[in-house]
Formats: sequence, structure tokens, C-alpha cells
Amino acid sequence: MAQQTSPGLPDGGDLPRAATVVVVGAGMAGLIAARALHRRGIDVLVLESAARPGGRMLAETTVLGSRVDLGGQWIGHGHHRFEALAAELGTTVFAMRTPDRATVVDGDTVVSNSGVDAVAAYAVLLVWEIAARVGAPRAWRTKSLRSWLGHVPNRRARRLLEVITSVSTTADLDRYSVYAFLDMIRFQGGFRTMLSTAGGAQEGLVADGAGTLAERLAADLGDRVIFDSAVTAIHRDDDGVTIRSATGSYRAAKVIVTVPPPMAARIEHHPALPAARIRLQDNTYMGSVYKAIAVYDRPFWRDRGHAELLALTEPGLASFDTSPPGGPGHLCILVAGPEARALDGLDNDARRAAILGPLAAHLGPRVLEPRGWHEKSWHRDQHVGGGYTALPIIGTDDGYLPADTTPLGHLHWAGTETAREHAGYIEGAIESGERAATEVAAALPDSPAD
Repeated sequence: MAQQTSPGLPDGGDLPRAATVVVVGAGMAGLIAARALHRRGIDVLVLESAARPGGRMLAETTVLGSRVDLGGQWIGHGHHRFEALAAELGTTVFAMRTPDRATVVDGDTVVSNSGVDAVAAYAVLLVWEIAARVGAPRAWRTKSLRSWLGHVPNRRARRLLEVITSVSTTADLDRYSVYAFLDMIRFQGGFRTMLSTAGGAQEGLVADGAGTLAERLAADLGDRVIFDSAVTAIHRDDDGVTIRSATGSYRAAKVIVTVPPPMAARIEHHPALPAARIRLQDNTYMGSVYKAIAVYDRPFWRDRGHAELLALTEPGLASFDTSPPGGPGHLCILVAGPEARALDGLDNDARRAAILGPLAAHLGPRVLEPRGWHEKSWHRDQHVGGGYTALPIIGTDDGYLPADTTPLGHLHWAGTETAREHAGYIEGAIESGERAATEVAAALPDSPAD
């Protein structure tokens, strides 16, 4: 007997599981969208390719019982949605311990903020700030940050700028245009917002771990979140959407795709996506970033000062004191761009020595002997692809923030790259999830009232 073709399955197969809305991705945007729809009484399922929730957020428990974030973690100034969610889910938010300005170190040397090296670097930052406000010329879309920095004559100033731009963007500086960087500065409200701790994007932290929020959201949704369910194809028709995944097929009235554009390119679409959406996916890439948290009985470095450093030795890195109130000591380290990928070739001991070694002269020898060590190379995560956000490839006109969210029939878009405010941050992911849920609910016939 010939196999009967099932409704919504172009090539046959078992009947798909039905839901009113399917959300692709259980990162913060997807979980927020699903929760908002569920609260409206709308039947929703979340399909997640990984075995865990959170996407670019990930919390782990240390040997001392504290929680550390290996992914997104900071609550920036004005991130009211994030603050409200943390309070609602019963977590503790605290202000990060931070100096007025990070200390710049080069080997054993502390680089004076008033010296010629730092002044030269800060002068370039000022030029970029002004250019971001007045608007960069379109010709700079094809000029890389690497080539621009090559014209800075002071070696140490140039290296400081390399570390600042790499850690703040996670970009390969030869693949990232000056125009894109200045556009990011403009969109985020200037360097102070992007780079500062107090009063900036790294102002506060969740003591229980920001990743814990994603875990609790997923737990509240229960079996509506389906893990190990990578979506491979989306078929759109006049009546709805059929989604193919690693766990089977699903039929829905609407679908919300929340994964970043470069990762969404893995999903086949029938009919094909418009050319503009294909360009967005093809002309963006995920940045490279390595993050480590060293755990100590207490933040001993406070006895001699602070731990907020920019280290210019290779790998260039930024370190922060992310210790919760009352301890233990958490030392957070970020390495980005090609230097993050270079760490992949080292074994665990060599990688830890390369990270902590440059800090010992400034924080003390105890930094070399943490009680616990947590690390994550986000560019090696097959489900995420990198961080912190999708970046435009040099020379293209696509991928600038915020990404387009115009629905395509029954297909809707979310994710931090689509946020109108704070795109690239957890706050932006929350905003986008709320917006997509409202958009979808309004488009459903006979949608339950708020």
C-alpha cells in the first residue's frame, strides 16, 4: 500500500504534533516569548537544539557552592526588564565591585592612564566617539578595524585599542569594518555605556547566576520545552507552518525563530526566504569569545586594590571582580577574537597558565591556585556558534543592529539582535521575546485576552 501523505508534510511521514505556536530556540528570547504566550492561554512549544536551556547564557555551580556565569551575565544601567525578571524569579542582584577605571597592564608594567601610551589610545577612542555621533562615511564599510589601527604609531596604544575592541565586540578585527564598529557605538549610546561597569553595560550581577533565570523559566514551562530538537526545516503555507526537527515534525499556526541569523541559516525554508533575509544570514557571523571564572575562598585581591584589568600580553584579556556579596571570590576573564581561538590548541593546564599568569604580578601569586576553574569557548559551541552577538561581515550592508523583524506570513522573528534597545544584551533578548509574543498573539484569530 502506498504511504499516505500527512497534512502539512510535503513528503509524507507521521502526523505532526500540533501546537498553536512553536518557538525555535530556548535562549532568553525564546523562553520569554513562550512564557508570555503561555500566560495568555496560548498553546506553545519550544524546540531547542541543545540539551539545556539558555542559549548564550550558562550558569554552573562551583566547588564552593556558588554559581558562576559562563555566558551573558551583566545587568547594565537601564536594563529594567532584566532587573524585574531577576526579582520576579527570586534571585539577588548586586552592584559589581569596580574602580573608576580599569588598570592597564603590560607584563609586569602598569600603564599609566596619564602616560603617552594611554593618552594616545584614549585620543583614538574620542575620535571614534565623535565619528559615531556625526556618522561614519560609507567608504568605511570596506575598511577594517585592523587596517585602521595599523595607522596608530604608538605600539602600546595600538595594542590597548586592539584588546578593547576585541573584548567589546568579539570580532576578528580584519573581518570587522570601522563603519560597523562606529555604528555599534552609536546604537549602544557611546563608549561609556559599552565599556563602563558602574553606570554602563556591566553595572550589576545576579548572585545566583543569570543563567539560573533561564533554567527557572524553562522549568516553569515544563514539557513545553523540548531539548535535543534541532530544527532542520520550516514549511510555510496559507494555513500555518510545519516544522521539521530532530525530534519529529510539528504543526503550528505561527512560529517564532529566535536563534541569531548566522545559526538560523542552517534551517531550510519552503518556500525560500526573501533575498534580504538570506543576505542577513549569509553576511553575518558569530564572534569568538573565551570566558573563564577562577574561584577562590575569598576575593583576596581586594586587600591590595581591585581586579579590573586590561592585560596587553598575548592573549590580550580583560578581568573583572564578579564576586557575590560575602564571597567566595570570583575572577572573571574574557579573551576574544583570534586570540580566543588560539587558546583552543592548548591543554587545560597550559590554557589556565596563559590566562592567570599575566595577572599574578598585579593580583598576587594566589591567583595561580584557584579552588575552582570554569571555562567556555563559545565559538566551539555547535548550538550557539559564538558570542556575544551576530556581527556584519566587512563590506556588506547587512547585519547592523537592530535586525529586521518584519513577519513573513506566519513566521516571526526574535532574539537579542532584533531589539530596539540594548540589542546584543540579555535585556535586548527579553525585549525581543516580549515584542514577538505580543505580535503573534495579536495575529492569532480568537487569541485569549491579556
